[in-house]
Amino acid sequence: MVKAEGREPIRGELDAVIVGAGFGGMYAIHKLRELGLRVQCFDKAGDVGGTWYWNRYPGCRCDIPSLSYSYTWSQDLLREWTWTEKYATQPEILAYARFVADRYDLRSSIEFETAVLSAVFDDSTNLWTITTDRGDSVKARYLVMATGCLSMPRQPDIKGADTFRGPTYHTGMWPHEGVDFTGKSVAVIGTGSSGIQSIPVIAAQAKHVTVFQRTPNFSVPANNRPLTDEERKAWFDNLPNYLRMLRGTGMDVTEAPGAARRAASAAAAQSAPPQQQRGSMAMALEGEALQKRLQEFWDASTGTGWLGFPRMLVDKTMNNAASDFVRGKIAERVKDPDVAARLMPHDHPMGTKRICVDTEYFETYNRDNVRLVDARDEKIVEITPKGVRTIARDYDVDAIVFATGFDAMTGALLSIDIRSDHCDLRTAWRDGPKTYLGLMVAGLPNLFMLTGPGSPSVLSNMISSNEHHVEWVAETIGYMRQQGLTRIEPEPEWQERWVAHVNKVAETTLFPQANSWYIGANIPGKPRVFMPYVGMNYRGKVRAVVQENYKGFALA
Repeated sequence: MVKAEGREPIRGELDAVIVGAGFGGMYAIHKLRELGLRVQCFDKAGDVGGTWYWNRYPGCRCDIPSLSYSYTWSQDLLREWTWTEKYATQPEILAYARFVADRYDLRSSIEFETAVLSAVFDDSTNLWTITTDRGDSVKARYLVMATGCLSMPRQPDIKGADTFRGPTYHTGMWPHEGVDFTGKSVAVIGTGSSGIQSIPVIAAQAKHVTVFQRTPNFSVPANNRPLTDEERKAWFDNLPNYLRMLRGTGMDVTEAPGAARRAASAAAAQSAPPQQQRGSMAMALEGEALQKRLQEFWDASTGTGWLGFPRMLVDKTMNNAASDFVRGKIAERVKDPDVAARLMPHDHPMGTKRICVDTEYFETYNRDNVRLVDARDEKIVEITPKGVRTIARDYDVDAIVFATGFDAMTGALLSIDIRSDHCDLRTAWRDGPKTYLGLMVAGLPNLFMLTGPGSPSVLSNMISSNEHHVEWVAETIGYMRQQGLTRIEPEPEWQERWVAHVNKVAETTLFPQANSWYIGANIPGKPRVFMPYVGMNYRGKVRAVVQENYKGFALA
Protein backbone atom coordinates (compact mmCIF):
# COMPACT_ATOMS: atom_id res chain seq x y z
CA MET A 1 0.00 0.00 0.00
CA VAL A 2 1.29 3.45 -0.91
CA LYS A 3 1.07 5.62 2.15
CA ALA A 4 -0.12 9.20 2.12
CA GLU A 5 2.74 11.65 2.23
CA GLY A 6 3.24 14.70 4.39
CA ARG A 7 2.15 13.50 7.82
CA GLU A 8 4.38 14.08 10.80
CA PRO A 9 4.64 11.18 13.29
CA ILE A 10 2.27 11.44 16.24
CA ARG A 11 3.80 11.71 19.69
CA GLY A 12 2.52 12.35 23.19
CA GLU A 13 0.07 10.89 25.66
CA LEU A 14 -3.60 10.05 25.11
CA ASP A 15 -6.33 8.46 27.16
CA ALA A 16 -7.13 5.66 24.71
CA VAL A 17 -5.80 4.17 21.50
CA ILE A 18 -8.11 2.12 19.30
CA VAL A 19 -6.71 -0.25 16.68
CA GLY A 20 -9.10 -0.76 13.79
CA ALA A 21 -11.79 1.43 12.22
CA GLY A 22 -14.40 -1.17 11.41
CA PHE A 23 -17.81 -1.16 13.06
CA GLY A 24 -16.35 -1.98 16.48
CA GLY A 25 -13.62 0.64 16.33
CA MET A 26 -15.94 3.32 14.97
CA TYR A 27 -18.41 2.89 17.81
CA ALA A 28 -15.54 2.78 20.31
CA ILE A 29 -14.34 6.19 19.08
CA HIS A 30 -17.80 7.65 19.52
CA LYS A 31 -18.44 6.06 22.91
CA LEU A 32 -15.07 6.94 24.46
CA ARG A 33 -15.24 10.49 23.16
CA GLU A 34 -18.61 10.76 24.93
CA LEU A 35 -16.70 10.02 28.15
CA GLY A 36 -14.44 12.98 27.40
CA LEU A 37 -11.41 10.83 26.59
CA ARG A 38 -8.66 11.87 24.21
CA VAL A 39 -8.86 9.13 21.61
CA GLN A 40 -6.69 8.14 18.66
CA CYS A 41 -7.54 5.33 16.24
CA PHE A 42 -5.13 3.72 13.76
CA ASP A 43 -6.10 1.60 10.77
CA LYS A 44 -4.00 0.26 7.90
CA ALA A 45 -6.95 0.74 5.50
CA GLY A 46 -7.59 3.90 3.55
CA ASP A 47 -11.00 4.54 5.10
CA VAL A 48 -13.49 3.20 7.62
CA GLY A 49 -15.33 -0.10 7.20
CA GLY A 50 -12.92 -2.79 8.39
CA THR A 51 -13.50 -6.04 6.53
CA TRP A 52 -15.97 -4.26 4.25
CA TYR A 53 -13.19 -1.94 3.10
CA TRP A 54 -10.99 -4.84 1.98
CA ASN A 55 -13.45 -7.51 0.81
CA ARG A 56 -14.64 -6.20 -2.55
CA TYR A 57 -14.72 -9.46 -4.49
CA PRO A 58 -17.56 -10.02 -6.99
CA GLY A 59 -20.84 -10.85 -5.27
CA CYS A 60 -19.64 -9.85 -1.80
CA ARG A 61 -22.59 -9.48 0.57
CA CYS A 62 -23.35 -9.79 4.25
CA ASP A 63 -24.96 -13.09 5.26
CA ILE A 64 -27.14 -11.37 7.87
CA PRO A 65 -30.24 -9.49 6.71
CA SER A 66 -29.33 -5.85 6.26
CA LEU A 67 -32.04 -4.44 8.54
CA SER A 68 -30.42 -6.38 11.39
CA TYR A 69 -26.89 -5.51 10.30
CA SER A 70 -27.14 -2.02 11.75
CA TYR A 71 -26.12 -0.15 14.85
CA THR A 72 -28.92 -0.08 17.41
CA TRP A 73 -27.40 2.43 19.85
CA SER A 74 -29.09 5.38 18.13
CA GLN A 75 -32.75 5.36 17.13
CA ASP A 76 -32.08 8.42 14.98
CA LEU A 77 -29.26 6.67 13.16
CA LEU A 78 -31.44 3.60 12.58
CA ARG A 79 -34.06 5.70 10.86
CA GLU A 80 -31.70 7.96 8.94
CA TRP A 81 -30.24 5.10 6.89
CA THR A 82 -32.33 3.11 4.41
CA TRP A 83 -31.16 -0.34 3.32
CA THR A 84 -32.18 -1.22 -0.22
CA GLU A 85 -31.91 -5.03 -0.27
CA LYS A 86 -32.58 -8.00 2.00
CA TYR A 87 -28.85 -8.82 2.01
CA ALA A 88 -26.73 -5.71 1.56
CA THR A 89 -23.85 -5.69 -0.88
CA GLN A 90 -20.33 -4.71 0.12
CA PRO A 91 -20.60 -1.27 -1.54
CA GLU A 92 -23.80 -0.51 0.38
CA ILE A 93 -22.34 -1.67 3.71
CA LEU A 94 -19.21 0.41 3.11
CA ALA A 95 -21.43 3.38 2.25
CA TYR A 96 -23.24 2.85 5.56
CA ALA A 97 -19.94 2.85 7.46
CA ARG A 98 -18.91 6.05 5.71
CA PHE A 99 -22.30 7.60 6.47
CA VAL A 100 -21.84 6.88 10.19
CA ALA A 101 -18.28 8.25 10.08
CA ASP A 102 -19.52 11.47 8.51
CA ARG A 103 -22.54 11.71 10.81
CA TYR A 104 -20.37 11.62 13.95
CA ASP A 105 -17.12 13.14 12.61
CA LEU A 106 -15.20 9.95 13.40
CA ARG A 107 -12.41 10.41 10.87
CA SER A 108 -11.00 13.31 12.87
CA SER A 109 -9.85 10.69 15.40
CA ILE A 110 -8.47 8.19 12.86
CA GLU A 111 -5.12 7.90 11.12
CA PHE A 112 -5.56 5.74 8.03
CA GLU A 113 -2.92 3.84 6.07
CA THR A 114 -1.18 3.24 9.38
CA ALA A 115 -0.42 -0.22 10.74
CA VAL A 116 0.23 -0.72 14.45
CA LEU A 117 3.45 -2.65 14.96
CA SER A 118 3.69 -2.99 18.72
CA ALA A 119 1.99 -2.22 22.01
CA VAL A 120 4.04 -2.46 25.19
CA PHE A 121 2.66 -1.93 28.71
CA ASP A 122 4.76 -0.19 31.37
CA ASP A 123 3.96 -1.44 34.89
CA SER A 124 5.55 1.60 36.52
CA THR A 125 3.25 4.09 34.77
CA ASN A 126 0.27 1.88 33.87
CA LEU A 127 0.54 3.18 30.31
CA TRP A 128 0.73 1.50 26.91
CA THR A 129 3.26 2.64 24.31
CA ILE A 130 1.93 2.06 20.81
CA THR A 131 4.17 2.29 17.74
CA THR A 132 3.20 2.25 14.06
CA ASP A 133 4.81 1.85 10.66
CA ARG A 134 4.48 5.61 10.15
CA GLY A 135 6.85 6.40 13.00
CA ASP A 136 4.11 7.19 15.52
CA SER A 137 4.83 6.49 19.18
CA VAL A 138 2.06 7.38 21.60
CA LYS A 139 1.27 6.52 25.19
CA ALA A 140 -2.23 5.72 26.38
CA ARG A 141 -3.93 4.49 29.53
CA TYR A 142 -6.31 2.22 27.61
CA LEU A 143 -5.81 0.12 24.49
CA VAL A 144 -8.85 -1.15 22.57
CA MET A 145 -8.19 -3.84 19.98
CA ALA A 146 -10.90 -3.57 17.35
CA THR A 147 -8.90 -5.56 14.81
CA GLY A 148 -11.78 -7.74 13.66
CA CYS A 149 -12.22 -11.49 13.48
CA LEU A 150 -11.95 -11.85 9.70
CA SER A 151 -9.30 -9.29 8.81
CA MET A 152 -6.12 -11.33 8.29
CA PRO A 153 -6.32 -13.01 4.87
CA ARG A 154 -4.97 -16.53 4.72
CA GLN A 155 -2.35 -16.73 2.01
CA PRO A 156 -2.49 -19.88 -0.14
CA ASP A 157 -0.26 -22.67 1.15
CA ILE A 158 0.26 -24.13 -2.32
CA LYS A 159 3.66 -24.83 -3.82
CA GLY A 160 4.55 -22.38 -6.58
CA ALA A 161 1.83 -19.88 -5.74
CA ASP A 162 4.22 -17.05 -6.63
CA THR A 163 5.29 -18.52 -9.99
CA PHE A 164 2.07 -17.97 -11.95
CA ARG A 165 2.65 -15.57 -14.84
CA GLY A 166 -0.89 -14.23 -14.94
CA PRO A 167 -2.70 -12.09 -12.35
CA THR A 168 -3.71 -13.62 -9.02
CA TYR A 169 -6.33 -12.26 -6.64
CA HIS A 170 -7.26 -12.95 -3.03
CA THR A 171 -10.90 -12.40 -2.15
CA GLY A 172 -9.85 -10.69 1.09
CA MET A 173 -7.61 -8.17 -0.73
CA TRP A 174 -9.57 -7.46 -3.89
CA PRO A 175 -8.45 -4.59 -6.14
CA HIS A 176 -10.53 -1.51 -5.45
CA GLU A 177 -10.86 -0.78 -9.15
CA GLY A 178 -12.45 -4.19 -9.73
CA VAL A 179 -11.46 -6.96 -12.15
CA ASP A 180 -12.78 -7.68 -15.65
CA PHE A 181 -12.74 -11.42 -16.40
CA THR A 182 -14.40 -11.10 -19.81
CA GLY A 183 -12.97 -13.62 -22.26
CA LYS A 184 -10.62 -15.17 -19.67
CA SER A 185 -10.20 -18.64 -18.26
CA VAL A 186 -10.21 -18.41 -14.47
CA ALA A 187 -9.29 -20.84 -11.70
CA VAL A 188 -11.01 -20.33 -8.35
CA ILE A 189 -9.45 -22.16 -5.41
CA GLY A 190 -11.72 -22.40 -2.37
CA THR A 191 -15.46 -22.78 -1.85
CA GLY A 192 -16.05 -21.11 1.50
CA SER A 193 -18.27 -18.07 1.81
CA SER A 194 -16.22 -15.82 -0.48
CA GLY A 195 -15.91 -18.54 -3.12
CA ILE A 196 -19.62 -19.34 -2.98
CA GLN A 197 -20.49 -15.67 -3.40
CA SER A 198 -17.96 -14.85 -6.12
CA ILE A 199 -18.07 -17.94 -8.36
CA PRO A 200 -21.54 -17.25 -9.87
CA VAL A 201 -20.58 -13.66 -10.71
CA ILE A 202 -17.20 -14.62 -12.19
CA ALA A 203 -18.80 -17.45 -14.20
CA ALA A 204 -21.35 -15.05 -15.71
CA GLN A 205 -18.48 -12.96 -17.06
CA ALA A 206 -15.56 -15.28 -17.79
CA LYS A 207 -15.04 -17.52 -20.80
CA HIS A 208 -14.45 -20.50 -18.49
CA VAL A 209 -14.17 -21.12 -14.76
CA THR A 210 -12.52 -24.10 -13.11
CA VAL A 211 -13.48 -24.40 -9.43
CA PHE A 212 -11.10 -26.33 -7.18
CA GLN A 213 -13.19 -27.45 -4.23
CA ARG A 214 -11.25 -28.66 -1.24
CA THR A 215 -14.22 -28.92 1.13
CA PRO A 216 -17.90 -28.68 0.16
CA ASN A 217 -19.99 -26.44 2.37
CA PHE A 218 -23.64 -26.14 3.32
CA SER A 219 -25.28 -23.16 1.66
CA VAL A 220 -28.86 -21.96 1.44
CA PRO A 221 -30.33 -19.62 -1.19
CA ALA A 222 -30.47 -15.97 -0.22
CA ASN A 223 -33.57 -15.25 -2.29
CA ASN A 224 -32.28 -11.72 -2.24
CA ARG A 225 -34.63 -8.94 -3.30
CA PRO A 226 -35.21 -5.22 -2.88
CA LEU A 227 -36.75 -4.33 0.47
CA THR A 228 -40.23 -2.86 0.45
CA ASP A 229 -41.52 0.01 2.55
CA GLU A 230 -43.88 -2.48 4.21
CA GLU A 231 -40.97 -4.70 5.25
CA ARG A 232 -39.06 -1.77 6.69
CA LYS A 233 -42.13 -0.59 8.60
CA ALA A 234 -42.75 -4.09 9.98
CA TRP A 235 -39.14 -4.30 11.14
CA PHE A 236 -39.32 -0.98 12.96
CA ASP A 237 -42.68 -1.90 14.46
CA ASN A 238 -41.04 -5.01 15.85
CA LEU A 239 -37.87 -3.21 16.98
CA PRO A 240 -38.59 -3.46 20.75
CA ASN A 241 -38.87 -7.26 20.46
CA TYR A 242 -35.74 -7.41 18.33
CA LEU A 243 -33.75 -5.42 20.88
CA ARG A 244 -35.01 -7.71 23.66
CA MET A 245 -33.80 -10.67 21.65
CA LEU A 246 -30.35 -9.11 21.22
CA ARG A 247 -30.10 -8.43 24.93
CA GLY A 248 -31.55 -11.81 25.87
CA THR A 249 -30.04 -15.18 26.59
CA GLY A 250 -29.13 -16.46 23.14
CA MET A 251 -26.07 -16.13 20.92
CA ASP A 252 -27.27 -12.99 19.12
CA VAL A 253 -27.76 -14.71 15.79
CA THR A 254 -30.15 -13.07 13.40
CA GLU A 255 -33.81 -13.99 13.15
CA ALA A 256 -34.80 -17.56 12.45
CA PRO A 257 -38.34 -17.95 11.09
CA GLY A 258 -40.67 -16.18 13.49
CA ALA A 259 -37.90 -15.65 16.02
CA ALA A 260 -38.78 -12.04 16.69
CA ARG A 261 -42.36 -13.01 17.54
CA ARG A 262 -41.20 -15.85 19.78
CA ALA A 263 -38.27 -14.01 21.37
CA ALA A 264 -39.78 -13.49 24.81
CA SER A 265 -40.91 -17.09 25.34
CA ALA A 266 -37.86 -18.59 23.68
CA ALA A 267 -35.51 -16.69 26.00
CA ALA A 268 -36.62 -18.68 29.02
CA ALA A 269 -36.36 -22.00 27.20
CA GLN A 270 -32.86 -21.17 25.97
CA SER A 271 -31.45 -19.99 29.26
CA ALA A 272 -30.12 -23.48 30.06
CA PRO A 273 -26.87 -24.79 28.57
CA PRO A 274 -27.36 -26.45 25.16
CA GLN A 275 -27.08 -29.96 26.56
CA GLN A 276 -29.95 -29.32 28.97
CA GLN A 277 -32.42 -27.96 26.43
CA ARG A 278 -35.23 -30.47 26.11
CA GLY A 279 -38.02 -28.42 24.52
CA SER A 280 -41.10 -30.51 23.79
CA MET A 281 -41.35 -28.88 20.36
CA ALA A 282 -37.89 -30.15 19.44
CA MET A 283 -38.55 -33.65 20.79
CA ALA A 284 -41.89 -33.84 18.97
CA LEU A 285 -40.47 -32.91 15.57
CA GLU A 286 -40.46 -35.97 13.36
CA GLY A 287 -42.01 -37.22 10.16
CA GLU A 288 -44.14 -34.69 8.29
CA ALA A 289 -43.90 -32.13 11.10
CA LEU A 290 -40.10 -32.23 10.90
CA GLN A 291 -40.08 -31.86 7.12
CA LYS A 292 -42.53 -28.97 7.32
CA ARG A 293 -40.34 -27.17 9.85
CA LEU A 294 -37.24 -27.75 7.72
CA GLN A 295 -39.02 -26.27 4.73
CA GLU A 296 -39.95 -23.20 6.81
CA PHE A 297 -36.28 -22.59 7.59
CA TRP A 298 -35.34 -23.17 3.95
CA ASP A 299 -37.96 -20.70 2.75
CA ALA A 300 -36.83 -18.10 5.31
CA SER A 301 -33.34 -18.18 3.72
CA THR A 302 -31.28 -16.96 6.67
CA GLY A 303 -27.99 -18.80 6.92
CA THR A 304 -27.24 -18.01 10.55
CA GLY A 305 -30.93 -18.46 11.32
CA TRP A 306 -30.44 -22.20 10.86
CA LEU A 307 -28.50 -22.20 14.13
CA GLY A 308 -31.89 -21.71 15.76
CA PHE A 309 -33.31 -24.94 14.33
CA PRO A 310 -34.43 -27.05 17.33
CA ARG A 311 -31.47 -28.90 18.86
CA MET A 312 -29.60 -29.01 15.57
CA LEU A 313 -26.27 -28.17 17.21
CA VAL A 314 -26.52 -30.66 20.06
CA ASP A 315 -28.56 -33.57 18.69
CA LYS A 316 -26.99 -35.66 15.91
CA THR A 317 -30.36 -37.07 14.89
CA MET A 318 -31.85 -33.62 14.38
CA ASN A 319 -28.68 -32.45 12.64
CA ASN A 320 -28.73 -35.43 10.30
CA ALA A 321 -32.30 -34.58 9.36
CA ALA A 322 -31.37 -30.97 8.58
CA SER A 323 -28.21 -32.02 6.73
CA ASP A 324 -30.06 -34.58 4.62
CA PHE A 325 -32.74 -32.01 3.83
CA VAL A 326 -30.21 -29.47 2.53
CA ARG A 327 -28.27 -32.13 0.64
CA GLY A 328 -31.55 -33.06 -1.03
CA LYS A 329 -31.98 -29.44 -2.08
CA ILE A 330 -28.50 -29.48 -3.64
CA ALA A 331 -29.52 -32.53 -5.66
CA GLU A 332 -32.54 -30.60 -6.91
CA ARG A 333 -30.48 -27.56 -7.88
CA VAL A 334 -27.66 -29.33 -9.77
CA LYS A 335 -28.57 -31.23 -12.94
CA ASP A 336 -25.59 -33.61 -13.07
CA PRO A 337 -25.97 -36.15 -10.23
CA ASP A 338 -22.20 -36.75 -10.07
CA VAL A 339 -21.46 -33.03 -9.72
CA ALA A 340 -24.26 -32.67 -7.16
CA ALA A 341 -22.82 -35.51 -5.10
CA ARG A 342 -19.40 -33.85 -5.03
CA LEU A 343 -20.99 -30.58 -3.84
CA MET A 344 -22.74 -32.25 -0.89
CA PRO A 345 -20.97 -31.89 2.48
CA HIS A 346 -20.60 -35.13 4.44
CA ASP A 347 -17.55 -34.38 6.58
CA HIS A 348 -19.18 -32.13 9.18
CA PRO A 349 -22.58 -31.64 10.82
CA MET A 350 -24.55 -28.77 9.34
CA GLY A 351 -23.97 -25.52 11.21
CA THR A 352 -20.62 -26.53 12.68
CA LYS A 353 -19.03 -24.53 9.87
CA ARG A 354 -20.45 -21.17 8.85
CA ILE A 355 -23.60 -21.82 6.81
CA CYS A 356 -23.29 -19.82 3.61
CA VAL A 357 -26.02 -17.81 1.91
CA ASP A 358 -25.81 -17.88 -1.88
CA THR A 359 -27.29 -16.53 -5.06
CA GLU A 360 -27.46 -19.24 -7.74
CA TYR A 361 -24.27 -20.90 -6.47
CA PHE A 362 -25.24 -24.51 -7.07
CA GLU A 363 -27.07 -23.62 -10.28
CA THR A 364 -23.78 -22.19 -11.59
CA TYR A 365 -22.52 -25.75 -12.02
CA ASN A 366 -25.24 -26.27 -14.63
CA ARG A 367 -23.42 -23.81 -16.90
CA ASP A 368 -21.37 -25.14 -19.81
CA ASN A 369 -18.44 -22.87 -18.93
CA VAL A 370 -18.00 -24.11 -15.34
CA ARG A 371 -16.06 -27.18 -14.27
CA LEU A 372 -15.79 -28.58 -10.73
CA VAL A 373 -12.58 -30.26 -9.64
CA ASP A 374 -12.84 -32.17 -6.37
CA ALA A 375 -9.44 -31.46 -4.85
CA ARG A 376 -9.94 -34.17 -2.23
CA ASP A 377 -9.59 -36.82 -4.94
CA GLU A 378 -7.75 -34.85 -7.60
CA LYS A 379 -5.29 -33.13 -5.30
CA ILE A 380 -3.56 -29.89 -6.24
CA VAL A 381 0.17 -30.46 -6.60
CA GLU A 382 1.37 -26.96 -7.37
CA ILE A 383 0.77 -23.67 -9.14
CA THR A 384 2.72 -23.48 -12.38
CA PRO A 385 3.53 -20.45 -14.55
CA LYS A 386 0.54 -21.40 -16.71
CA GLY A 387 -2.02 -22.44 -14.11
CA VAL A 388 -2.86 -25.23 -11.68
CA ARG A 389 -1.34 -28.72 -11.69
CA THR A 390 -3.18 -31.59 -10.03
CA ILE A 391 -2.20 -35.23 -9.69
CA ALA A 392 -4.22 -35.86 -12.87
CA ARG A 393 -3.44 -33.00 -15.26
CA ASP A 394 -2.54 -29.36 -15.84
CA TYR A 395 -5.21 -26.65 -16.01
CA ASP A 396 -3.97 -23.67 -18.01
CA VAL A 397 -5.75 -20.45 -17.05
CA ASP A 398 -5.44 -16.71 -17.52
CA ALA A 399 -6.10 -15.74 -13.87
CA ILE A 400 -6.31 -17.36 -10.45
CA VAL A 401 -8.62 -16.37 -7.61
CA PHE A 402 -7.64 -17.56 -4.14
CA ALA A 403 -10.77 -17.79 -2.00
CA THR A 404 -8.76 -19.20 0.88
CA GLY A 405 -10.31 -17.30 3.77
CA PHE A 406 -8.73 -15.83 6.88
CA ASP A 407 -6.59 -16.53 9.90
CA ALA A 408 -9.71 -15.95 11.93
CA MET A 409 -10.14 -14.37 15.37
CA THR A 410 -6.49 -14.41 16.47
CA GLY A 411 -4.55 -13.64 13.28
CA ALA A 412 -4.83 -9.86 13.37
CA LEU A 413 -4.12 -9.66 17.11
CA LEU A 414 -1.04 -11.87 16.88
CA SER A 415 0.32 -9.89 13.93
CA ILE A 416 1.05 -7.10 16.45
CA ASP A 417 3.75 -7.39 19.13
CA ILE A 418 1.59 -7.04 22.27
CA ARG A 419 3.33 -7.52 25.61
CA SER A 420 3.93 -6.38 29.15
CA ASP A 421 6.58 -7.25 31.72
CA HIS A 422 4.53 -10.32 32.64
CA CYS A 423 2.91 -11.43 29.39
CA ASP A 424 3.76 -11.72 25.72
CA LEU A 425 0.52 -12.39 23.84
CA ARG A 426 2.16 -14.59 21.22
CA THR A 427 3.71 -16.74 23.91
CA ALA A 428 0.60 -16.74 26.10
CA TRP A 429 -1.52 -17.93 23.16
CA ARG A 430 1.02 -20.41 21.83
CA ASP A 431 -1.31 -23.32 22.66
CA GLY A 432 -4.49 -21.43 21.84
CA PRO A 433 -6.12 -18.17 22.93
CA LYS A 434 -6.96 -17.60 26.58
CA THR A 435 -9.19 -14.72 27.65
CA TYR A 436 -11.61 -13.78 30.39
CA LEU A 437 -15.09 -13.34 28.87
CA GLY A 438 -13.48 -12.80 25.48
CA LEU A 439 -12.77 -9.24 26.63
CA MET A 440 -9.37 -9.14 28.34
CA VAL A 441 -6.19 -11.19 28.86
CA ALA A 442 -4.44 -11.83 32.18
CA GLY A 443 -1.09 -10.07 32.31
CA LEU A 444 -2.10 -7.35 29.83
CA PRO A 445 -3.71 -4.61 31.94
CA ASN A 446 -6.07 -2.08 30.38
CA LEU A 447 -6.13 -3.96 27.06
CA PHE A 448 -9.66 -4.57 25.81
CA MET A 449 -10.62 -6.81 22.90
CA LEU A 450 -13.81 -6.48 20.91
CA THR A 451 -15.45 -9.80 19.93
CA GLY A 452 -12.36 -11.71 20.96
CA PRO A 453 -11.88 -15.47 21.41
CA GLY A 454 -14.05 -16.71 24.24
CA SER A 455 -17.01 -14.50 23.27
CA PRO A 456 -19.88 -15.36 20.87
CA SER A 457 -18.02 -13.39 18.24
CA VAL A 458 -18.30 -14.94 14.75
CA LEU A 459 -21.35 -16.97 15.77
CA SER A 460 -23.29 -13.78 16.41
CA ASN A 461 -24.41 -10.66 14.59
CA MET A 462 -21.02 -8.94 14.69
CA ILE A 463 -22.38 -5.39 14.78
CA SER A 464 -24.54 -6.27 17.78
CA SER A 465 -21.67 -8.02 19.56
CA ASN A 466 -19.35 -5.10 18.88
CA GLU A 467 -21.95 -2.75 20.35
CA HIS A 468 -22.18 -4.90 23.49
CA HIS A 469 -18.42 -5.01 23.97
CA VAL A 470 -17.87 -1.32 23.29
CA GLU A 471 -20.55 -0.43 25.81
CA TRP A 472 -18.93 -2.75 28.38
CA VAL A 473 -15.54 -1.14 27.76
CA ALA A 474 -16.99 2.36 28.11
CA GLU A 475 -18.89 1.40 31.26
CA THR A 476 -15.76 -0.13 32.75
CA ILE A 477 -13.55 2.85 31.98
CA GLY A 478 -16.22 5.18 33.32
CA TYR A 479 -16.38 3.17 36.54
CA MET A 480 -12.59 3.22 36.90
CA ARG A 481 -12.43 6.97 36.44
CA GLN A 482 -15.18 7.50 39.01
CA GLN A 483 -13.35 5.29 41.51
CA GLY A 484 -9.91 6.77 40.86
CA LEU A 485 -8.62 3.46 39.44
CA THR A 486 -6.01 3.27 36.71
CA ARG A 487 -5.61 -0.44 36.07
CA ILE A 488 -7.76 -3.50 35.38
CA GLU A 489 -6.84 -7.01 34.30
CA PRO A 490 -8.28 -10.51 34.71
CA GLU A 491 -7.09 -12.67 37.56
CA PRO A 492 -5.34 -15.75 36.08
CA GLU A 493 -7.51 -18.17 38.05
CA TRP A 494 -10.72 -16.68 36.68
CA GLN A 495 -9.34 -16.60 33.18
CA GLU A 496 -8.58 -20.32 33.43
CA ARG A 497 -12.09 -20.92 34.74
CA TRP A 498 -13.60 -19.10 31.78
CA VAL A 499 -11.43 -20.97 29.26
CA ALA A 500 -12.47 -24.26 30.85
CA HIS A 501 -16.11 -23.20 30.71
CA VAL A 502 -15.84 -22.20 27.03
CA ASN A 503 -14.30 -25.58 26.21
CA LYS A 504 -16.81 -27.52 28.30
CA VAL A 505 -19.79 -25.88 26.64
CA ALA A 506 -18.32 -26.43 23.17
CA GLU A 507 -17.84 -30.12 23.95
CA THR A 508 -21.57 -30.50 24.63
CA THR A 509 -22.29 -29.44 21.05
CA LEU A 510 -21.46 -30.80 17.60
CA PHE A 511 -19.15 -27.86 16.79
CA PRO A 512 -15.86 -29.63 17.59
CA GLN A 513 -16.70 -32.36 15.05
CA ALA A 514 -15.84 -30.02 12.18
CA ASN A 515 -12.38 -29.03 11.00
CA SER A 516 -13.46 -25.44 10.74
CA TRP A 517 -11.78 -22.07 11.00
CA TYR A 518 -13.62 -21.81 14.34
CA ILE A 519 -10.86 -24.12 15.64
CA GLY A 520 -8.12 -22.80 13.37
CA ALA A 521 -8.10 -25.92 11.18
CA ASN A 522 -7.56 -23.88 8.01
CA ILE A 523 -4.18 -22.56 9.19
CA PRO A 524 -1.25 -25.03 9.21
CA GLY A 525 0.34 -25.20 12.67
CA LYS A 526 -2.39 -23.20 14.39
CA PRO A 527 -3.50 -24.72 17.73
CA ARG A 528 -6.78 -26.63 17.42
CA VAL A 529 -8.92 -24.82 19.98
CA PHE A 530 -12.59 -23.97 19.57
CA MET A 531 -12.50 -20.18 19.85
CA PRO A 532 -16.08 -18.76 19.97
CA TYR A 533 -18.31 -19.08 23.03
CA VAL A 534 -21.41 -21.14 22.22
CA GLY A 535 -23.09 -21.09 25.62
CA MET A 536 -26.34 -19.30 26.32
CA ASN A 537 -26.81 -16.06 28.25
CA TYR A 538 -23.35 -14.66 27.53
CA ARG A 539 -24.50 -11.10 28.11
CA GLY A 540 -26.08 -12.14 31.39
CA LYS A 541 -22.78 -13.65 32.52
CA VAL A 542 -20.90 -10.47 31.65
CA ARG A 543 -23.52 -8.39 33.42
CA ALA A 544 -23.27 -10.57 36.53
CA VAL A 545 -19.49 -10.06 36.68
CA VAL A 546 -20.00 -6.28 36.74
CA GLN A 547 -22.77 -6.48 39.31
CA GLU A 548 -20.46 -8.50 41.58
CA ASN A 549 -17.91 -5.66 41.57
CA TYR A 550 -16.02 -6.97 38.55
CA LYS A 551 -15.63 -10.46 39.93
CA GLY A 552 -12.56 -12.12 38.44
CA PHE A 553 -10.84 -8.82 37.67
CA ALA A 554 -8.04 -7.17 39.63
CA LEU A 555 -8.51 -3.39 39.83
CA ALA A 556 -5.93 -1.03 41.27
